[in-house]
Amino acid sequence: MKKTYAAALAATIVLACTLPAMAQSIDEQVNTLFANSTGWFVSFIFSPFPGTSFPWIVGWLVVAATVFTLYFGFIQFRAFPHSIALVRGDYSDPNDAGEVSHFQALATALSGTVGLGNIAGVAVAVGIGGPGATFWMILAGLMGMASKFTECTLGVKYRNEYPDGTVSGGPMYYMTKGFEERGLPAGKILAVMFAIFCILGAFGGGNMFQANQAHAQIANVVGDYPGWITGVIFAAIVFAVIVGGLKSIASVTEKVVPFMGVLYVLTALVILLMNADKIGWAFGQIFEGAFTGLGVAGGFVGALIQGFKRAAFSNEAGVGSAAIAHSAVRTKEPITEGFVSLLEPFIDTVVICTMTALVIIITGQLVSDPETGLYLLNEGGSAIQTVDGNTGVALTSAAFSSSFGWFQYVLAVAVVLFAFSTMISWSYYGLKAWTFLFGEGKTKELVFKVIFCIFVVIGAAASLGPVIDFSDAAIFAMAVVNIVALYALMPIVKRELESYLARLKSNEIKKFT
Repeated sequence: MKKTYAAALAATIVLACTLPAMAQSIDEQVNTLFANSTGWFVSFIFSPFPGTSFPWIVGWLVVAATVFTLYFGFIQFRAFPHSIALVRGDYSDPNDAGEVSHFQALATALSGTVGLGNIAGVAVAVGIGGPGATFWMILAGLMGMASKFTECTLGVKYRNEYPDGTVSGGPMYYMTKGFEERGLPAGKILAVMFAIFCILGAFGGGNMFQANQAHAQIANVVGDYPGWITGVIFAAIVFAVIVGGLKSIASVTEKVVPFMGVLYVLTALVILLMNADKIGWAFGQIFEGAFTGLGVAGGFVGALIQGFKRAAFSNEAGVGSAAIAHSAVRTKEPITEGFVSLLEPFIDTVVICTMTALVIIITGQLVSDPETGLYLLNEGGSAIQTVDGNTGVALTSAAFSSSFGWFQYVLAVAVVLFAFSTMISWSYYGLKAWTFLFGEGKTKELVFKVIFCIFVVIGAAASLGPVIDFSDAAIFAMAVVNIVALYALMPIVKRELESYLARLKSNEIKKFT
């Protein structure tokens, strides 16, 4: 088996070395082909409600989060202390079925969501929507905790457990089994649609985009060089990790995610402490801007749209991807992983995204123009350009570097770690969707892993804009299908919740530590 893996890795590297030139030469044709054939799909997924600039897909996610918050009685707040206890392992029985601990499942899922959205995306939200966007981002993140709770409980309840100890779970399985259990139609159709969107999203937004942005950040620090070099190195490392399966992925993410999260948050905390006298003012700007817009183009609505959009795009609550990782946890109580998973949007959005926003606001990197909105400041203090997706990382880098000149190097490390962890997590999401469609088996899994690593190189070497746009749309198309299933199956989650809480209250559920 080791020879097979070695041969596969060698084949991946050989293909990776020959593909970049080909990728570069056909880049323009691929762009044109995808733009012409899939542009309608991208436009549909991200199209706004008539007469507004608010994407309907964001509204779809936020409404669902609100429904689950109310339906489960604000479970994200009631269960928060017990969630912490579960992550600590207080109720973990090592003999339960599953592959990873509660902490490892949380770390794997977090590694798929904590990423460039927390760095560049937040800067774009604050830059366009003003400080008030932070308030709506936090609110949406808090509500998104209920969506994660719902989907991850179902992921564990309807997972497949195999004799060798491995498991497969996620929306594909609760759509088929859950719908069949309730006598509902179309479960298999929804499952196949979700799996296809998941594979497309894994190759694009979870892979090529990450490799592309990691290379751009490295090149920004060390100087320009061919992207295929970054791609080959990343492909080799990613392959070495994912070939070992989820246990290998979890063992890496449980180390990488806390390290990169602590590194980033500690740097932000130091800057905030250095500017402690401005923290009260910053929160004042956030709350005032949330309802007035503080002169930002679009005002209150602009702040709300940007905040909700960033939260939805950052923590992916309702998309269904995290349910795949959480399904592998060692437990016999599905609801426990629902409790653990609700910590994910809190860490990703409420903590890390808010830290980024506060640093940008406090360090004074933005100036408001009542007519045109917010701008990125240059060193002389005059507005030089509007903030968009291309300047998000630059804005965050400028904010942190205003206190620490060396932060550009820390940011480069953070981006690389974020990209790497996102890729290995999404490789697992895509793999489980792949095996759902084509069946379990080492050979079938190996085929997917090799293809995935080839796309790492293509992503780093080329600039396939429409391809990545399409894959991002595919990720949010997962949410369309997934939330339909969550609405249909949420009574099952409520039954699980009430049963567990009753047994917890009567001390039937015992601590193991």
